[in-house]
Amino acid sequence: MAFLPILLLLAALAAGIWYWRGRRAFARLFSMPLSQRRRAIVARQVPLVRKLPAELRDRLEGRINAFLHQVRFIGCDGLEVDEEMELSIAAQACLLVVNNDAWYRDLRTILIYPGPFRSRQQEYDGYVVTERSTVRTGESWARGPVVLSWAHSRQGALEEADGHNVVLHEFAHQFDELTGHADGIPLLGKDQSLAEWAQVFGEAYRRLVHKVERGRETVIDPYGAEGPGEFFAVSVEMFFERPEELRADEPGVYAELSKLFRLDPASWR
Repeated sequence: MAFLPILLLLAALAAGIWYWRGRRAFARLFSMPLSQRRRAIVARQVPLVRKLPAELRDRLEGRINAFLHQVRFIGCDGLEVDEEMELSIAAQACLLVVNNDAWYRDLRTILIYPGPFRSRQQEYDGYVVTERSTVRTGESWARGPVVLSWAHSRQGALEEADGHNVVLHEFAHQFDELTGHADGIPLLGKDQSLAEWAQVFGEAYRRLVHKVERGRETVIDPYGAEGPGEFFAVSVEMFFERPEELRADEPGVYAELSKLFRLDPASWR
């Protein structure tokens, strides 16, 4: 019995060494470049990355490597997931974390359907539970999984300037959920003020709701009027795909997102 504490200590030490080595190996992925073949696939599948400043391209490639190592892609409804699908989705998702310290730490699974899919949701009203089925092109759950339509994920990436991108949208929700709640108040940078963020985004959200209720044309997708979390997600889509329009329409929103992601897409050429 005297050996039992020693055995337990050795087992704990071995587990600690194994965990430490695993973390170091994972961390090394962040500095590894993509192969030339994979780099060409990303450039072809996600034209937006071609606009990235040169100093950010290596960072993006390292994050793509880490993302691919961490996340399992599962095809649904008979879809066979290939390398181009994985690289396309990973590259889009990593644009949000290319230049900040955030990471999708709890995400392990992405489900990919060939096209739109049905999602069942339950709504609670006191003791009454209503279940409804909705057709979706993307869905994000806290701690995963992320569910995507490949047809819309691919189209959103290839049409990089239309302001609609389902992968950016769903990973904006993942980014938002790093605080524990997808409420439109993500994990802010050290140079950001929660009060200022709440004021800027709150006022912009109310302006969008006002316009939508009156049937007026909006720069930001009207879907953002569904709630603060959706407003954040559609604003992220605009930030990356139509940054100059977002900056002109809602300069405060653009400035806060620029500080959050440490990026200035309006200056990319």
